[in-house]
Amino acid sequence: MKLPPLPPLNLSQIPARFLAPSAFVAAGLISALVAYGAVVLVEGISTRAVKSALLTQGITYASVAADGLQIHLSGTAPNEAARYRVVNLVGGVIDSSRIRDRMEVTPIKAIEAPRFSVEMLRNDDGIQLIGLLPESDTLQGVKDTAQALSPDIPLSDMLETAAYPAPEGWDAALTYGLNALSMLPRSKISVAADQVAITAIASSDAEKRSFETQLNSAKPQGLSVKIEISAPRPVLTPFTLRFVKDAEGARFDACSADTDLARVKILAAAGAAGAVGRNSCTVGLGVPSPRWADATIAGIKAVAELQSATLTFADADVTLLAGADVPQADFDRVVGELGAALPDVFSLKATLEKKATGGVAGPAEFTAKLAPETRRLEMRGRLTDETLRKAVDSFARAEFGSNIYLATRMDADLPTGWPLRVLAGLQAMGELDNGTLLVRADTVELKGITGSQSAKVRISQILSEKLGQGQTFKVDVKYDEALDPLAGIPTPEECAQDVDDVVEQQKITFTPGSAEIDAAASGVMKALADVLKACPGVKLEVAGYTDSQGSEAGNLALSQARAETVVLALQGRQIDISGMVARGYGEADPLVDNTTEAGREINRRIEFRLIGTPKPASPDAAKAAATAAKGSDAAQGTAAAAEGGPDFSGDTSPSVAPQTKTIAPKQRPKKQE
Repeated sequence: MKLPPLPPLNLSQIPARFLAPSAFVAAGLISALVAYGAVVLVEGISTRAVKSALLTQGITYASVAADGLQIHLSGTAPNEAARYRVVNLVGGVIDSSRIRDRMEVTPIKAIEAPRFSVEMLRNDDGIQLIGLLPESDTLQGVKDTAQALSPDIPLSDMLETAAYPAPEGWDAALTYGLNALSMLPRSKISVAADQVAITAIASSDAEKRSFETQLNSAKPQGLSVKIEISAPRPVLTPFTLRFVKDAEGARFDACSADTDLARVKILAAAGAAGAVGRNSCTVGLGVPSPRWADATIAGIKAVAELQSATLTFADADVTLLAGADVPQADFDRVVGELGAALPDVFSLKATLEKKATGGVAGPAEFTAKLAPETRRLEMRGRLTDETLRKAVDSFARAEFGSNIYLATRMDADLPTGWPLRVLAGLQAMGELDNGTLLVRADTVELKGITGSQSAKVRISQILSEKLGQGQTFKVDVKYDEALDPLAGIPTPEECAQDVDDVVEQQKITFTPGSAEIDAAASGVMKALADVLKACPGVKLEVAGYTDSQGSEAGNLALSQARAETVVLALQGRQIDISGMVARGYGEADPLVDNTTEAGREINRRIEFRLIGTPKPASPDAAKAAATAAKGSDAAQGTAAAAEGGPDFSGDTSPSVAPQTKTIAPKQRPKKQE
């Protein structure tokens, strides 16, 4: 059903009593809405103004929230002053009565102790101490210990103390550092509770090895120790090389080289001339000519062509003494060729030893005998006069002590130069633990036993320098390991060779595709640990290699992980790994072709090499280096000099020698004892 439309509303028909209340309610609603909008507007303006002021001052730890006309501050201030700063800053933006402070302050913590450390510097100018120590009775003890090492030089004391207890391990580290300072005359030692760093200079490789061994053995348990000891090249005076070939074979009595490359070449020439055993050659300063290697190699080749001979280089003076069994024709030919081969700066004096002939009168002699246990020196024979007798007595007492016996007779008709020969022989004899000396007009002969591997070199240097060019002397000195205090300390090179020998016997293998050492390799790891226990702190690079299968990046990561696993495994066997560095080379430097499984197995390997030695540049170089590692230094030199040997193209070590031609080199300064 359709409804009828409503009639139009006529307000005039509404009674007045209903219109007034309605208008009042509408006005109230409008006022409330306007008031709310005003509050919201004020809240937004205030909040933005406060936040802007705080951020302008770099304050980010305070939060701002509005509640009506009130501004609530929250957050955690670092301290009470920071909280007050926030409130004061906000009060400058809005009325302070509108601020409601709800901020917290970080609780005050106990003040942490400073890091205690000491730097100790020692050289010829005295000792300096710098650092901060815990306040205790040890301060004066540290000063007294340091001052006692250089009593004649005032101690440079820049130590301070702080009233805090010593951290754990501090006393042990400080004691270790002071002991190292006492041992090392040129050193810098940094001591902290958790680490001691030692940097020092030794006078020789032997002293360096001795220092490193003593420092490693005295290291406290759990203390991290970093040891860096360098041994600069020695100054050799005179620069000496002595090569002998006789019934016992070919060998060096002394060998000097000016560079590592020259050393390799000289040892290779000696190996080709028949030298066997562990020959060594000292790289030092003082070479008379940059062509030292050329000259000495020519001399060694000359000796190799004779039945017996002795070759002596003393700076630029060359003496060749051929044995009595050498035919005159061979002697003349070899001497002529050697004279032509020697660079101009070198001068040659060659002598063919005469065959012994019968005679009734014995030659004039001076003899000396050094007893092995008592070090008693007995001297007999002839001296020129009482002045020489007193000189010999004084020299012997200074060199050997008061336990000497002198029974000689005077002979004014002794050959010229007799006093010099006697005193030179006694000086050389001081390098022996026991032995005999024979001085004649035509020779000086020294025989004996020594506990120093460098004694024969030093004896040859002394006799070459004192006797002069062309003078004959013989050195028959044997090395006795039982008399050598350093015999039980292998050199870094010996350590590396022993490690190579172990790895050559059995490879370090891994589970395929992983860095886990295979159980079958436990034997080789034990053998490596046994070798490295005698070489604490030796600086070795543990190099990992893979085959060419897989991605290059994956192989690089795998080789690095395997090298690190080997280092950690050695550490687990109580080996000092402080000098070891793990480095992965991935598929680089393959020894053989990777096309076969056998080849890939060879290329998957772990190598050990001394840090600072050149990495083989090719597969042939790696083979040559491995072959050289098996033999003596002479064999190493022979392999190295051959094609594919160590790459010396980057050898920048200088030959410190005169560059201009000099026929007669200037007199060398006397060595200061």
